[in-house]
Amino acid sequence: MSLPPGFLDELKSRTSLSHVVGRKVIWDARKSNQGKGDMWAPCPFHQEKTASFHVDDRKGFYYCFGCHAKGDALNFVQETENVSFIEAIEILAREAGMTMPAPDPKAREKADRNSILADVMEQAVQFYRLQLKTAAGAAAREYLAGRGLSDSALERWEIGFAPAGWQALWDHLTAKGVKDELLLAAGLAKPSNQGKKPYDTFRNRIMYPIRDARGRCIAFGGRAMDPTDNAKYLNSPETDLFDKGRSLFNHGPAREAAGKGEPLVVAEGYMDVIALSEAGLTASVAPLGTAVTEDQLRLLWRISDEPVIALDGDTAGLRAAMRVVDLALPMIEAGKSLRFCLMPEGMDPDDLIRNDGPAAMRRLIDQAQPMVQLLWRRETDGKNFDSPERKAALDRSLREAIKKIGDPSLRRHYGDEINQLRRSLFGQGRPSGGPGKKGSWKRMSYAPTAETKASALAASGTAFEDQLREAVILATLVRHPSLVDAFTADLERLITTTPEHSAVQLALLHTGGGEENELEALCGQAALEKLFQPRHVQISPGVVGNDIEVAELSVAEAFAKINAKRGIVHEIAEAVEDLDGLVDEGLTWRLGQAAEAMNAAGKTGGEDRAEFDVGPNGARVKRDEKQKLDALLDQIDFGKGRRNQP
Repeated sequence: MSLPPGFLDELKSRTSLSHVVGRKVIWDARKSNQGKGDMWAPCPFHQEKTASFHVDDRKGFYYCFGCHAKGDALNFVQETENVSFIEAIEILAREAGMTMPAPDPKAREKADRNSILADVMEQAVQFYRLQLKTAAGAAAREYLAGRGLSDSALERWEIGFAPAGWQALWDHLTAKGVKDELLLAAGLAKPSNQGKKPYDTFRNRIMYPIRDARGRCIAFGGRAMDPTDNAKYLNSPETDLFDKGRSLFNHGPAREAAGKGEPLVVAEGYMDVIALSEAGLTASVAPLGTAVTEDQLRLLWRISDEPVIALDGDTAGLRAAMRVVDLALPMIEAGKSLRFCLMPEGMDPDDLIRNDGPAAMRRLIDQAQPMVQLLWRRETDGKNFDSPERKAALDRSLREAIKKIGDPSLRRHYGDEINQLRRSLFGQGRPSGGPGKKGSWKRMSYAPTAETKASALAASGTAFEDQLREAVILATLVRHPSLVDAFTADLERLITTTPEHSAVQLALLHTGGGEENELEALCGQAALEKLFQPRHVQISPGVVGNDIEVAELSVAEAFAKINAKRGIVHEIAEAVEDLDGLVDEGLTWRLGQAAEAMNAAGKTGGEDRAEFDVGPNGARVKRDEKQKLDALLDQIDFGKGRRNQP
């Protein structure tokens, strides 16, 4: 739906963000200043006891210094009510006393036609429900009772029955004045290839109405009563109302339940969703006759940050889970992922609930595995890694999968998790201490030697250099606030070394690059004064000059150096962990050389450029030092995907 120019601005001007947010939070009276529209509360998006959620009522924006949630009134309503953008506008417009604008004539015509089709679908719902109560529906009623559905459940889910005749629904609705064209357009009938009148799409089937998020019936799913029927389940064809790849069974009720804290469960079929909901897991949905699609994943993430995929515990169910993993990997991001709940072998959610009760199902949901576990299981289940070649093949396939993840931070965390799983798989039985019982090898652990503790690696933690670089970054962004947007992600990940730096960092993130007086109000004058005190900061080109390009390069270079240095420290720490404490003088020397390479990453003087190369995390390292570091990392690193890549 298109909105006329100025409508959103008018809506925002009439909307008090603190009033909208105030319905969901309890304001902190000590920190809040209502007169200035400066309001603080515990964040409604994550569990916390302190008030780190800030609302600037005058600007109409909120920001959480804990989980970094941010937005305006529309974003807040979308997130807390689990509604779409247009639905959020409608909610706020009603509260502000504004009338939603009428759509353009063509859109209105399409909407009117869709309303008519939806009305035809509702008439079909009533017809099928009545048919279930007739003698013709006796076998269907018996089947449903055998599946544990009570009369009240049949009413709640509006389950019906399509008679076996060719034109039962057609004759009923045309007799009530419904036009032939509408029955065909709604997918309730199909044209005859033999020149006869159209025939019903659904015949001799139990009927499940499929409703959209607004509650309109847009399609049907039919379960065949004849065991010889070619299609056990049949969905409506796609129509102006129904796009099966963008629809979910039980969408509206599940969205409402998830908004109240219920876990969002994705099952395979109608009966699974009905069984889950009747057992109290009311935020349950199912795709419609297809594997989960990208559009359906986006719908799921609008309802819940971490939907649980509950699939049948058989080979087909596991294959379906792996297809979802492949689909989701390029789409996941921080705070948006999936968990997987695989049923016991040969059972679906409906079976488990009927056999073991709702509590057993809820326990499985609570124990759902993160997606990285499914990825690992796919690559390792039933495979033997008894040779270097097979281990290398595993490494390659895992790296290829992880490379699909777009978010660099999330990709790194996946690498860390895979690294741990890999150590667990290959780390047992390493010949380290000598033969144990029956010729096996036992693992032995040694504390680091005094020489290792005194090595260059241990002595190189110069926090002062990082502190100066942080100061350059923060001071440059204070002087050039327009750069904050470009460096927001780096700024959020920056681990500051002083309380003053932390205060300025949070102020920059909160304002998104405000004037110095705004920053001072948030972080205090003392923090800003201390930031600009060091001589190194005062002479930095990005701080003293007005050239925005120079300032941007200055910030980028400082971030690169900090990330490079900390990245190398992290990798060497992992190297030590991977070697399980087996430290000798040779290793101490090599780690010392790695530390020297790390220190070289911070030097950008007048040395000959030909002597330098690019090291881990993009660091500028002397070429001979980089070769030493590479030799060490070649032996021990997997998870970051930097060594031995195919």
